[in-house]
Amino acid sequence: RRRSRSPLHRRRTRSPSNERRHSRDSSRSSDQRRYTRDSKRSRFCSSRDRASRSPERRRQSEVGDNEVSLNVELESPRNSRCSNSPDLLRSHSRASFKQTSRSPDYRSLASSRKSSRSFSPESLNLKSGRNSYISNSRKEKAATTERELLLEKWRMNYCANTAEMQKKLEELAKMKPEEIVEHEKKVWTRTAPADLYYARDEKNHKVMKATPRLLALCERFHDELVSRAEKVRTARPKYEPPPRKNRMRLAKHKSEMCSSSDSSSEESSTDEEDCTMEELERKRLHPYRLHPEMWYNDSGEMNDGPLCCCSAKARRYGIRHGIYAGEGHLPKCNPDTNNADRLYHYRITISPPTNFLTKIPTIIKHDEHEFIFEGFSMFSHFPLDKLPTCKVIRFNIEYTILYIDEKLPENFTIRELDLFYDYLFCELLELVDLDFKAHNDSTGCSLFHFMPRFVRDLADNGKEILSMNEVMYYLIVNSNPLIEQVKLKDLLAMPQFKWQNFADEVKGMVVTYPGMKPCSVRVDQLDREQQKSDTLPYPEIVHFGIRPPQLSYAGNPEYQKAWREYVKFRHLLANMPKPSFEDKRKLEAKENKLQEMRTQSKMKRDVTVAVSAKGFHRTGIMCDIIQHAMLIPVLVCHLRFHRSCDVLEKVIDYKFKNRSLLQLAMTHPSYRENFGTNPDHARNSLTNCGIRQPEYGDRRIHYMNTRKRGINTLINIMSRFGKKTVTESNITHNERLEFLGDAVVEFLTSIHLFHMFPDLEEGGLATYRAAIVQNQHLAVLAKILSLEEYMLYAHGSDLCHDLELRHAMANCFEALMGALFLDGGIEVADKVFAETLFKQDLDLLDIWVNYPPHPLQEQEPLGDRKWIPSFELLQNLTKFEESIGVEFKHIRLLARAFTDRSIGYTNLTLGSNQRLEFLGDTVLQLIASEYLYKYFPEHHEGHLSVSV
Repeated sequence: RRRSRSPLHRRRTRSPSNERRHSRDSSRSSDQRRYTRDSKRSRFCSSRDRASRSPERRRQSEVGDNEVSLNVELESPRNSRCSNSPDLLRSHSRASFKQTSRSPDYRSLASSRKSSRSFSPESLNLKSGRNSYISNSRKEKAATTERELLLEKWRMNYCANTAEMQKKLEELAKMKPEEIVEHEKKVWTRTAPADLYYARDEKNHKVMKATPRLLALCERFHDELVSRAEKVRTARPKYEPPPRKNRMRLAKHKSEMCSSSDSSSEESSTDEEDCTMEELERKRLHPYRLHPEMWYNDSGEMNDGPLCCCSAKARRYGIRHGIYAGEGHLPKCNPDTNNADRLYHYRITISPPTNFLTKIPTIIKHDEHEFIFEGFSMFSHFPLDKLPTCKVIRFNIEYTILYIDEKLPENFTIRELDLFYDYLFCELLELVDLDFKAHNDSTGCSLFHFMPRFVRDLADNGKEILSMNEVMYYLIVNSNPLIEQVKLKDLLAMPQFKWQNFADEVKGMVVTYPGMKPCSVRVDQLDREQQKSDTLPYPEIVHFGIRPPQLSYAGNPEYQKAWREYVKFRHLLANMPKPSFEDKRKLEAKENKLQEMRTQSKMKRDVTVAVSAKGFHRTGIMCDIIQHAMLIPVLVCHLRFHRSCDVLEKVIDYKFKNRSLLQLAMTHPSYRENFGTNPDHARNSLTNCGIRQPEYGDRRIHYMNTRKRGINTLINIMSRFGKKTVTESNITHNERLEFLGDAVVEFLTSIHLFHMFPDLEEGGLATYRAAIVQNQHLAVLAKILSLEEYMLYAHGSDLCHDLELRHAMANCFEALMGALFLDGGIEVADKVFAETLFKQDLDLLDIWVNYPPHPLQEQEPLGDRKWIPSFELLQNLTKFEESIGVEFKHIRLLARAFTDRSIGYTNLTLGSNQRLEFLGDTVLQLIASEYLYKYFPEHHEGHLSVSV
């Protein structure tokens, strides 16, 4: 009866609220019924139609029907309602839908419509198209869900929530590097198949060689990506930077310099500041600069001037000039194979993973699987022994870079790795001073090759590594323009939510403008202007960067001058017994002045950059690849340094059991931040392309183990007790080893002089010893060993002069003696010291090594204890032996030690104890120095010297 009434009658008999609720419920139920009925009918008819056709015709009709029906469905006005039907189904509970479908009215209506409706071909195509569209949307949602799960697993470092993530990081901090390596070795790997691009060599089944299709892909990669910027630069007029001004310094006499030390230091600092500002202004004038607040890299240049100020002679050696001892010409690898018979493969891992698990990692979809970027694989031309752990400080966090021996992947070639290196490191990051080849070996092969690892998880703790051809194809496909001019009008007119989705796709991606300085930048935001104008404005790339320290308040001359005045006045008030009220107000005024200078926008390090998106190209590279890539130079520098240390071990004819002692002995205190390349280049690349908001650790890590000046630091360190066991120090330079090596060198010199000159008194022995252990002579010994070729020190103005360099070399030689003493004992240190001292004169070396025994030992080679019954003095000394627990073979030596010079010469002792006192002084110094070094790890050299 209700159904027979007219709609107008039904609308009049209900209240407005009930009418709205009823209409909404009825529309929902009708949509549900229509969706269920149509989907069932389309499945039934499509299956019956397919069964009646031949296989060939069936395949053609399926493709054609799907294409036509999908177009009809998308053009139909009912598409929006039908496409939203799955969402409507999800909005209702399953119980309510079952209750509605079981009602008598619903059954009668469905049966009547089923009997009265006929199935036309058009309706079948429409319904099958709707069904295929719905199934495709379901597949897309399932794939999206799989991708989201992968991202969640990546971000949380295989943990379910933040608490577990923090717990995981704490566990990794407690784990030793050896434990991390053993844990990672349990993973098994395989390579994704790529038979069209790689073929196995018939002569050597380990080697995979490139196919013509891969060579064509490499040629395309080189033309479209690697040589793109060079073509732009060639088409432009060449830019010649303005010449530098020659700065002539007036030479002064020593007395004049000493009398006006304060004024000369102020003048020199003023000259350096003026030079810095001139260099910064010189780089601002580059015509192809991307933005005034973004800094670029030039070969051999830092932001504030040339990288190297060394003399032409000094540039011929040294790790700081990229010259490593023992490196020579390395024959090139076969570029069209993976050289599996020559290379050794290692997987690089970083702990902790903070700042490397970014929010948006780089993911490549291949063969219906998601391959996520994991890090880099390293291929070395020589096997890597067990070396000290490579550690580096970034973002106030100490990272450990480990390499793990792993089975060599198959599907890659050296040509692909070289092209990827040129594209990432040279074109995008502009690390123009980075070189993995031996010095002056431009025609040779790189010592190391690196491949990006895109992996997916397999069962039983396995991983599948994506082949390199897919990585190169991914980079080519994703190199299209960031904003295409054809689509610019549609992008500016699209709704805000669609624009936001478009902007989110490139957020965190590195984009490049070929030919500009710098050419690459990280996209933090993508903004558009919707104001109507004659010309269509391109969207703007917003980048949040950091100014170089030379442009912030830390490098501002005025701020530095005000800071020095403030510190000087504060120390003056601290030493006053009772500061006056006016003095306190002056100090407060100086502090307020500093605070005002810090708040000025021109001096802040944080800067916001907005550049037009016109001319930029996508790269498909997210910040996670950049973060890993910037640590590769650090690891390479570490490995090359230890490779050169092998040469040093051959020179001294001793192989260290603990190689970290040798590394510590060669590390100068100035060597703090290690970037593996030009430090300003690394900072600029990290700022332009690295992650935007890294997680920072404790900033005290930079000076926690290096700060040693000041009365407060002295009191703090000297008040600490020693450790109960031998403890390794966290101080990462050679000053402590230098303190120990000084005692070792003095002991060795004293004992040889004591025996070689039996008639020389204490004063003469001290004079000879001072001549041997003085700093200038130790620098000569360091030069004999060529320690300047192995030293790690900062490439600054401090060690550019020969005088400072010789002093550092002398300290390094003492540290080497201390390291030899700790690793091999006093015998090893004595052997190396003697061979270095008389390396060019074998006769003197024989005299130095084969020194005669003491005269009392020469008289009685087998011992003189037989004289104890004859002398009461010797009988009394036996009681002393019992008290100290030592029995002397030559007890007359003990008697001489107790003989004062006032006694005179006797046949029993053959003299007084003055010479033994000279020798015992160095013995006590060595014993005390060794104990302080081992049990007081937090004390610096000065603190240990005070303790001695």
